[in-house]
Amino acid sequence: MTDESPTSAGLPTRQRRRLIAVFALTSTMAYVAMIQIIPVILIPMAGDLGTSRTAIAGASTVSTLIGALAAFPIGRVLDRFGGRALMTAGAVIGAIAVVLWSQVTSVLMLYAAFVLVGLSLAMCTYEAAFAVLVFATDPRHRDRSILAVAMIAGLATYLVYPILGWMTGELGWRLSLVILAVVFAVTAVPGCVWVIPSRATHRTQIQNRVGVPLATALRQRRFWLLLIAFVGQAGSVSAFLFLIVAYLLDVGHPPVVATSIPIVIGVMQILSRLVLTTLGRRIPLAPATSLAFAVQAGGLLLLPVVGLSIPLTVLCVAAVGVGQGIGVIARPSILADNFGVAHFATVLAAITVPMAFARAGSPLLGAWLGDWRFLVGCGVVALVAAIALLPLIGVRPMEEGCAVDTSTDLVRSRSDAR
Repeated sequence: MTDESPTSAGLPTRQRRRLIAVFALTSTMAYVAMIQIIPVILIPMAGDLGTSRTAIAGASTVSTLIGALAAFPIGRVLDRFGGRALMTAGAVIGAIAVVLWSQVTSVLMLYAAFVLVGLSLAMCTYEAAFAVLVFATDPRHRDRSILAVAMIAGLATYLVYPILGWMTGELGWRLSLVILAVVFAVTAVPGCVWVIPSRATHRTQIQNRVGVPLATALRQRRFWLLLIAFVGQAGSVSAFLFLIVAYLLDVGHPPVVATSIPIVIGVMQILSRLVLTTLGRRIPLAPATSLAFAVQAGGLLLLPVVGLSIPLTVLCVAAVGVGQGIGVIARPSILADNFGVAHFATVLAAITVPMAFARAGSPLLGAWLGDWRFLVGCGVVALVAAIALLPLIGVRPMEEGCAVDTSTDLVRSRSDAR
C-alpha cells in the first residue's frame, strides 16, 4: 500500500508514523462512539426507553464480557494473520453497532447492540492496535509508538466531552449516535485498510522474531506475576471509578465537588504518559509501573483518612490516575519484553480476559463492601499489584536474548506459519 518495504526489523519511519496516527485516530473514534458517549446520553436514553440508569449501565457490562470471550480467538488471528482484516472488520462492526444502538426501543435491543459493541472494541481498539505495533516495530521504537497512541487517544477522548454534550443537547442522543457512527466508519475503515500491514507483510515482520507460545508462558512464574499485577490494578481502578462519586458525597463533599474531583484522574493519566513519552527508554517500564501502582495504592489507602480536605482528596484521587495512566501502556511492552513477539497477541489475551472479568466484577464487590472499606480493599489490591512486578525489574527483553532460556522456550514464528 506504500512505496516503502518493511523488513522483519520493523517498519520504516514514515510508515510507523502513519500507523501511529491511524491507531490514535481509530482508537479515539471507537472510544468516543462506543464508550465516552454513554455518560453524556445516559439520562435522556433512560428516559426515552422508560428504564433505570442502572439497567442502561448494564449494557457496558455486557460489552465487557463479550470482549473477554472474544479475546482469545482475536489474539490467535492477530498472531497468525496480522491486524488489517480483523481491525477493518472490527471498525465495520462498530459502526453498525452504534447505528443499531441509535434505533433501540427497549433494554433488550440495547443489550443486543452492545454485544456488537463489545466485539468491536476487542477487535479495533488498544489491545489489537498495541499487538500490531509490537509486531510491526522493533524494540527501539515499540514503547514510544505505544505511548504515542495512548497519549493522543487519551487526551482526545477527554477533550471531546464538551462537543458530545453540545451534540446531545442540540441534536438528541439518537442523531448524535448516528453521526458518531458515520464519522467512525469513514475514518477507521479506510485508515485500517490503507495503513495496517497486510497478512504477507505481517509474516515477513515476525519471521525472525522470537517468542514463547501460551502453553510455555503459563508454566512460567513471571506470567502469573504479571497476571496478578495487571488484573489487580485493573480491578482496583474499575471499582474506584464506579464508586468514587458516591463515596465523596457520602463523606460530605458538595455535589459539584464530588463530580469534579474525578476529572483529575484523566488529567494525571495524560500527564503520567507525557512524562514517559518525554523520557522514553531512559526509564525502564517495569520499575516505573511498579512505582505507579504503589502510588495508586497509597492514594487509595490514604483517601479514607483525609476527611473533607479538598487538596488532599485531589492528591489521593490523582494517584489513581498515575497508576491507570502507566498501567495501560506498560502492559503490552512488559509482556513483549518477557514473552517475545511471535505469540504476543495470544499471551496478551490471556491477561486481558481475567482483567475484563475483574473490571466487571470488582464494582459489585466494592458496592457490597460500601463506605471506606472498598477504598482499603482497592488499595491493598493495588499494593499487591505493585509488589508482583518487583521480581521482574532488571529482566532484559527477550529479543536481546536473556529473558528466557533459548534452548527450551524460544520459538520462531515460522513454526506457526507452515
